Amino acid sequence: MERNVLIEERAVHLAQYIIDSKDTVRGAAKKFGVSKSTVHKDVSERLLKINPILAHEVREILNENKAERHIRGGMATKLKYSHNNEPKAM
Repeated sequence: MERNVLIEERAVHLAQYIIDSKDTVRGAAKKFGVSKSTVHKDVSERLLKINPILAHEVREILNENKAERHIRGGMATKLKYSHNNEPKAM
């Protein structure tokens, strides 16, 4: 029983963190020291049973992050290769 309470508390804390910070699943996993799979399961499945309203709010953030994912990836690639265009010191 104690373990279930801890898992439920973690799910709520993760949800509140994601809503407040608008962080990604990956960022939340790193912050809380758990896997991305755990974060996803906590906020997608467990939270739906614990607090459906909070689960809906988190789902909106996660959907927004998913829609922006390709933009962040493109920016990272651009930054990575922009260093190649700088003149080399001789």
